[in-house]
Amino acid sequence: MAISTHLSGWVNKTGVFSPTQHPDYLEGIQRALRWQPNPQGQHIELGISETNLFMLLGQLGLSYEHSGQLLFPIGTVYDPFICRGLDALIYGLYNHSKMIFVGTPSGVSLSPEGGAHQSTVTASLGIELPELNYYEPVFGREVEWLLLQALRDCCDRAEGHSTYLRLSTKKIDQTLLDVALERLGEDRLRQQVLAGGYRLHEGRELVTDAREDEVVQIVTTGVMVPEALAAARALAHEGVAANVIHLTSPKAIFSMYTDLRRSQSQGQPEPASAAHLRTLFPRSERLAPIVTVQDASAHSLAFLSGIYGVPSIALGVDQFGQSGSIQELYQQVGISTHDIIAASYAALDLIQER
Repeated sequence: MAISTHLSGWVNKTGVFSPTQHPDYLEGIQRALRWQPNPQGQHIELGISETNLFMLLGQLGLSYEHSGQLLFPIGTVYDPFICRGLDALIYGLYNHSKMIFVGTPSGVSLSPEGGAHQSTVTASLGIELPELNYYEPVFGREVEWLLLQALRDCCDRAEGHSTYLRLSTKKIDQTLLDVALERLGEDRLRQQVLAGGYRLHEGRELVTDAREDEVVQIVTTGVMVPEALAAARALAHEGVAANVIHLTSPKAIFSMYTDLRRSQSQGQPEPASAAHLRTLFPRSERLAPIVTVQDASAHSLAFLSGIYGVPSIALGVDQFGQSGSIQELYQQVGISTHDIIAASYAALDLIQER
């Protein structure tokens, strides 16, 4: 799966692992991919065998416990086919293996490849599986920060977890991060990315005089950020202050939510993690309705309405996909910019009906 998951550069740089040196029958011939197995190679190719992939990652992720040799096992797999190796993945996590795996491409955003390659439930698996950190970044800078954190987690044999990065091949304008980077600064933005999310766009920067009932929270993750921002700008023209909150890790936010609920039910003080929830959803906007949108099952972000008990409309991929352009498929499954705008107005109507 090296070519389809875009690892040609990695293979050329590190080589393919083999216990013995193979002769190079194409020596001197120019080629895009140098497939030259040798004992120094770092790439292991398993092809379309996801169970074997996760069995191998699970064992490599326990190399320190078995032999005292620390490894950083990183596997790549088509995101929908994580389900094929799920048993092996679960048992690897159950045994506290420290590994990193990348599901890419994901969702319906890989549109031309057809419905069989489009994932829906994998985001939910990332949220629900124990011993696993799940991230869905959209910007290259986020990927760098999160990958470095994942490597640190591999080094922490006592408290560290495995990491799942759900990525995409969709082209994203990287300058969309600049406003948040300028507002927060690099250090603070990095902290919030690693914590699980940040406010990418402040709606009141475009609609300074919006009333309390004209504020909506658009919460998204990963590749849906451009559509969420486009919806926020369109809503601003109608006097609606739409914030865009990018959750780099829905799982981290869900953990904060459960910690908060547990402390409240036991009559204990709020946990320290609740401070980040207040950063994402400040008290002045606590009653604003929420619209969630993700290139995955809609239910994976639906829990957000339960944090402060506000109306919420969840958009996502809840049907099998087809082959077509990205925008055609976004319209078909209901996660296009137009769908986000319509859901925002519907969510504001729910507030007014209270």
